[in-house]
Parts: sequence; structure tokens; C-alpha cells
Amino acid sequence: MDKFDLSHYSVKQLVELDACTRCGECVKWCPTYAEKGEEPLQPADKIRRMRSFIGAQYGLRARLFGPRFPTEVAVEEYSGGVYDCTLCGRCKVVCPVKIDTRPLWIAMREHLVDLGHYPGAFDTLREMVTTRHNISGDDNEDRLIWSENLERVPEGVTGKEQAEIVYFVGCTPAFYPQTYGIPQATVGVMERAGLDFTTLGSEEWCCGYPLIIAGMGDAVEELVEHNVAAVRRTGAGKLVAGCPSCYHTWLHEYPRIIGEPLGFEVQHLSELLEELIGEGSITLGEFERPVTYHDPCDLGRNSGIYDAPRNVIQSIPGISFTEMEENRRDALCCGGGGDVAMCDQELVEAVASRRLGQAQATGAQVLLSACQQCKRTLMTAARQEKVRMRVLDIVELVAMVMEE
Repeated sequence: MDKFDLSHYSVKQLVELDACTRCGECVKWCPTYAEKGEEPLQPADKIRRMRSFIGAQYGLRARLFGPRFPTEVAVEEYSGGVYDCTLCGRCKVVCPVKIDTRPLWIAMREHLVDLGHYPGAFDTLREMVTTRHNISGDDNEDRLIWSENLERVPEGVTGKEQAEIVYFVGCTPAFYPQTYGIPQATVGVMERAGLDFTTLGSEEWCCGYPLIIAGMGDAVEELVEHNVAAVRRTGAGKLVAGCPSCYHTWLHEYPRIIGEPLGFEVQHLSELLEELIGEGSITLGEFERPVTYHDPCDLGRNSGIYDAPRNVIQSIPGISFTEMEENRRDALCCGGGGDVAMCDQELVEAVASRRLGQAQATGAQVLLSACQQCKRTLMTAARQEKVRMRVLDIVELVAMVMEE
């Protein structure tokens, strides 16, 4: 094996590798290690291994006696720990020396892709996203299939050439039936509120997030340029994303990749709902069943949006809302992040089961979230365990109780 190319890591990240005190605080908070119990999954162990690889090739002993290269087995074990991570960011929250772990894990994945040590399923993912422009491998012309059973299809769904708002649907709601209800509810709310909106239809391509977090960010430039150009052609001043991962990617990654400001606002759907309710554009009727709320990792810890979804929930008359034991910045991941489902579905199910148990402990009959992947993952867990709890996105609940 050649020497490790450290160009994937910023100077700050190389310092962070050395700053880890191995106190073990992150180990107690890692959702995948809690379920699988394998040492390479520990956040501190990933740092330890990487630090040892670097030291063996660039440290004082290496300069005196020559570099020692890690074995294929050692790198493969390390890769398993790096990829069996949901990128939830809980380790960052509790790190006493404030290591920004999530970008560090992604840099490790980029490095492993260069080394050829990554799950083979990611080759299929890269091919589907770059050639079919979605994560499911379906014909991208079918991106509006979720709208076919709407009682009435709003004008904006089929793609007006010009509009004030672009609703970026995302791959999962567009192609996975479990989450069709999210875009269906979203366009219903937008129409009721009198918003001038459009979708990109088949011109919407995957935002690129699955490849970025897989360590294959060098493959997304064409996707990014296409999506930005498609939105700009509409003249929209705002892009609304219901998917927290799409939202995070548009807001933080796109300007970096294209090297300039987008020229329009990026907003998460929960923020738009909060605005519409606050200004009286929509009014809500009562909902009396007890609910709880699950913070999506990419919306909460990774984007800092905690209040908007809760304000929407609490604006519903008669609602009984109870927080889970672990919430906001401490919230447990649903298990569906980090592309882990492509590598270890059993691990996803184990993490989801634990989160579902926390939801049950609140006595809620409805588990709410603001992420299509969280809905899909937690709904699957509820069905597998025969738990009588309905799982909804907050926009679906808003659409249910919205008054004429």
C-alpha cells in the first residue's frame, strides 16, 4: 500500500486527530457502537487507528527507520468502523475538546475511497446517481409519480416555467411509496396558502448528498451545476426542501462547490410551515391524540433547526406533545443516516428499534418527524415490531388538520 495521502484532511482536522484525549465520552453516545459493540465503530477508535497509520508513516520512527505500512486487514477493519456510522454527530456534541467529528468522518471516507477500501454497494450508488440521477435507479422521468393519485394536481406540481418558490422534493419522497404522503401534503399546504410554487419535475436530480457522505463528493459537480441552473431558470427567490439532507446540502455544500452564492434563499419545509401559520396564511383545527417528535440529525444537530418543527406542532389546538428522553442536540438517531442501510440493514433496524422504544415511553400515539428518511426508517421499525404507533411527517399532520 502506498503512503496515506493526507490531502483529504484540512490542517484543522489533522490537529483534531492529535487532540483526541481518548476520554471515551463519545463511545457512550455512539448509536451504532451501542448496538453492535465492535471496537472499530467507536469514534475514539477511528481517530486512534488513523493517528497510528499516520504516525507509522510520517512520525519520528518512520523517518529514522523507514515507514511501516498498514496491512490490508487493518485498513479493512478501520473502513468497517468508518462506514458503519450514521454520521449523526452525537459524538461532536459530547466531545470535551470540541472535535468536529462529522466532517472528519466524511474526510476519512473520501480517503478510503481513494484507497479502494469501501463497501462495494457504493459503486452501484454512484452509477445510479450519476446516470439515472436518483438513488433508486428508476427512470427520472417518473419523479412526479407520487402526484398521480392526488384528487387534484396543483398547477405548480407539473412544473410552471416561472415561480416564486421551487419545492425540491428529494429522491426518497419521489420514488419510495412509504413517503409519497410528504410531497402530497406539502403541495396541498402550499396551494391552500396561495403560494406561487413549482417543482422541477424530471429536471430535479439527486442533490448529491448520498455520494458526498459516501466519500464520493468528486462525482457530484455535474448534479450540482444542473440543479442550480434548473432553479435559476425559474426565477425563484426561494428553494424549499422537505428533506433535511437536501436542505443541508443546498445550503452548505452547493455554494462551496459552484464557488459562488446561489442567488436565492434555501429554507427547510418546517421553517416555511412555521411562517405560514404565524402569518395566518393557513389555520389549523384541533388534534387531540398525544404526539412526540423525533429530531432528524441533519435538521437538528447538523443544521441547528430545533424550534421550527416544535412551534408548528404546538400551534395545533388541543395537541398533547411530550418530548422523548433524548431530544434536541442529544436526540438519538433513527438509524437511517450515513448510507448505513446500504451496508448493514440489521444495524439500522437495531438503532431504529431503540429510538422507537423511547417514543413509546412518552405514551404518544403519533410519532412525528421532519425527515422522509426518519419517517421511512421508524415506520418500518413500528411495523416489524407490531407497535401501534402512527409515524408522520409534521407536514402530513398540518395537512390533516388544516381548515378550509
